[in-house]
Amino acid sequence: MSRPLGALAAAALLAVAACRAPGPPPIRVGSKNFTEQVVLGELAAEALEAEGLRVERRLDLGGTFLCQRALVAGELDLYPEYTGTAFAAILKEKPVSDAAKVRARVSDEYARRWKLVWAPPLGFENTFALAMRGDDARRLGIARISDLAAHPEVRPGFGYEFLERADGYPGLAAAYGLSFRSRPAQMDLGLLYSALAQGKVDVVAGNSTDGPIATMHLAVLEDDRHYFPPYEAAFVVREPVWRDARVRRALERLSGAISAAAMRAMNAAVDGGGRRPADVAAEFLSRRVPSVTASAARP
Repeated sequence: MSRPLGALAAAALLAVAACRAPGPPPIRVGSKNFTEQVVLGELAAEALEAEGLRVERRLDLGGTFLCQRALVAGELDLYPEYTGTAFAAILKEKPVSDAAKVRARVSDEYARRWKLVWAPPLGFENTFALAMRGDDARRLGIARISDLAAHPEVRPGFGYEFLERADGYPGLAAAYGLSFRSRPAQMDLGLLYSALAQGKVDVVAGNSTDGPIATMHLAVLEDDRHYFPPYEAAFVVREPVWRDARVRRALERLSGAISAAAMRAMNAAVDGGGRRPADVAAEFLSRRVPSVTASAARP
């Protein structure tokens, strides 16, 4: 028995609407605005895509506070962060050296205040690193941060966050009795090492996994008074997103997979080798996290 024309037309319209109905929203992956963060964002994005999830990359956004606000506002679903940064800069806690205590505190507070989950640690720590040109450090006899107190002529160059954060320069200067003759030059993180290479500044506050530390043969000053807290790297994820088993699988595959040396090599491949972060991330996953590649190969 034939169906009325009106019913057939209605059925056709419903079928078209179903085809056009939007699928699940993409997972929005963010990062701060320096090389390591962009590479980590790409690692997460590619691992999520291997699970069949759609991903929207919002990488190279800005600093800690911008990314945190975007996550809390629901404008991002996850981004890479460091426990010490969350502990001191976001939670405003005084720096401590116990890594387990720091992680437990940030995990509990992020869940309670904002319903955010800290995924398992990625396997490396990235603390602040005060670095100088190797020749200058040896000539002046500066091996530890405390040695800087005897050399007020040294010209510092720091990023905005380091100048403002509780675990940054103000606390460091107080802990070590530092008083430079020239006011620290404030500059974008991406310009720190070029300024050091060009002789515009003499000491910078970078990150311990920065590629230029090795390629420029820089001297990293020992934090001999143990001022900086532990900075374990991990992804912070909105709780509703974390409940998706595919998201958990993707991020848990990265847990413990990235050593400090591996992260430094990836950073150097981008900064010194001119490679795209996405290509560096894909190569790392294929070599070091084969389970992600295997997942992507499944139909």
